Amino acid sequence: MGKDLFDIREWLSPTWFLPSTLSDFIFARPFLLYFILTVPLLFMARWGLYYRHRQRIAVATVGVKLQTNISAYLRFVPDALLGVVITLLIIALARPQKTNEVAEQSAEGIDICIVLDISESMRIQDFTPNRLEAAKAVAKTFVEGRTQDRIGLVVFAGEAYSLCPLTTDYQMVFDYLKSIDFNMIQTPNTAIGTALGVATNRMRESKAKSKVVVLISDGANSGGNIDPQTAAQLAKAFGIKIYTIGVGRDGRVPMGQDAFGNQQYVENTMDESTLRQLAEVGTGRYFRAGNERDLEKTFRQINALEKAEIKENRFKFVADFYQVYLLWAIVFMLIWLLTKSTFMSNALED
Repeated sequence: MGKDLFDIREWLSPTWFLPSTLSDFIFARPFLLYFILTVPLLFMARWGLYYRHRQRIAVATVGVKLQTNISAYLRFVPDALLGVVITLLIIALARPQKTNEVAEQSAEGIDICIVLDISESMRIQDFTPNRLEAAKAVAKTFVEGRTQDRIGLVVFAGEAYSLCPLTTDYQMVFDYLKSIDFNMIQTPNTAIGTALGVATNRMRESKAKSKVVVLISDGANSGGNIDPQTAAQLAKAFGIKIYTIGVGRDGRVPMGQDAFGNQQYVENTMDESTLRQLAEVGTGRYFRAGNERDLEKTFRQINALEKAEIKENRFKFVADFYQVYLLWAIVFMLIWLLTKSTFMSNALED
């Protein structure tokens, strides 16, 4: 009951007649508004005929001057009220409306597992500060650019294990990325096949439309108990696409400092054949990143290749406000009917 009374008070608010309120409306039948211009013309014609008729009466009374006072002008109030009623009815017929269009976007997320090499060779400093830290930084940027995708982490050296489950909690992914260091796995060598097998096991029950592994390493397989080719075939069987990234430059590269603080260098030759074969079997792509810029470009390319299809649904809500002006028309019509029974009505007009 209280709500109904509030609605009535709101409808009777004079703000409905403000130009700012009327300009906010969209009219379903805007052409009807032109008829409002004819309303004052009709009453001007009516009042013109009244004055002409009044002058004839003055002549017929042989010089008797008709008295005019303030109350005489009140006879125009009923006509003015009737004009307001007609105007409000025209506005109501034009159907003032307000629309609210809402767009809802939905996307079927992608499951992405980042498989990161943390073997000793990732300490090489041809990246700043080294290969591992550079890969972690670019992976973080990659995750920041995803929406609605589940991200997981697998780290490997001579062994491999799942560090972070597939999740949309990107802050948790960032925390795990930050925690990655060389001390997590003490077993030496590079078990690429085992790492890919761990990632596949993590993703095999995924219901995502697209499943992707991004494997980052700087060498060939040299450890583990699963052959990389076998692991790639297994991943393919579960519908997992494999992108591989080979990081590092060939030749003489910096590798820390000796006990006297002198920079040490090592000869680096990267075997790309394993990473290329994995990407080929996994229907993905192999990328070679010789520096930070290449690595960033590589992740941008993967980001562009693996985009979830975004569906957009638009809903248009229409609210009619003709009832407000119809109610006001009724109010003014009742007032007009009341004035017809008072001294404001001119008997000469009836």
